[in-house]
Amino acid sequence: MSSARATNVAALAAIAALAGVEHGIGEVLQGNVVPASLMFPSWPKSEFFRVLAGEPAMTVVPNLLVTGILAIIVSLTFLAWATVFVHRRNAGLVLIVLSFVNLLVGGGIAPLALGVIVGVAAMKIGVPLTGWRRRLHPRLGRSFAALWPWSIACCLLAWLMLFPGLPIIAHFLVVDGATVIPIIFLCALVLLVSSIFSGFAYDIEHETAT
Repeated sequence: MSSARATNVAALAAIAALAGVEHGIGEVLQGNVVPASLMFPSWPKSEFFRVLAGEPAMTVVPNLLVTGILAIIVSLTFLAWATVFVHRRNAGLVLIVLSFVNLLVGGGIAPLALGVIVGVAAMKIGVPLTGWRRRLHPRLGRSFAALWPWSIACCLLAWLMLFPGLPIIAHFLVVDGATVIPIIFLCALVLLVSSIFSGFAYDIEHETAT
């Protein structure tokens, strides 16, 4: 049975990879051109991404077509590592390195924050939770464990609200992205931390029950 920690990493890695691939597609569609600067919009002419300021990204590669291809490859590699190879030694460190590489090849800004946290969480997969079990009161631990499925579900919904949720809503309603995006992003980060810690509690309860 997959642990809550592994489920968290795989689910959140899928969100980060989706965002990276989406940035990459926008860059590929811009074609064989040189970016105007280190920072640039992945979707500069898309009305759909207007609320997200065209999805900002950065690259050290002086070609948007190559940048987009690399962003897609690195994002899919990140997803594969977080799901298939996550139990390997130093898998978490590999995910963190891939997150920074993705940033430098057009994978976007927000996926870096999510990817680094996912990498740190991956370092705890398979690690005995003896210390956590000693510090966590049994009753509090059961409460956190019961919270985990709801926490990870709300966390995923918050990240999906950034994309594609917010662009879809902005297509029909007037949305102030400068105000709404930081709020959603903060909520997503808080729920992310909650999911990770409640996942620890869930695994402690499972290990105790077995």
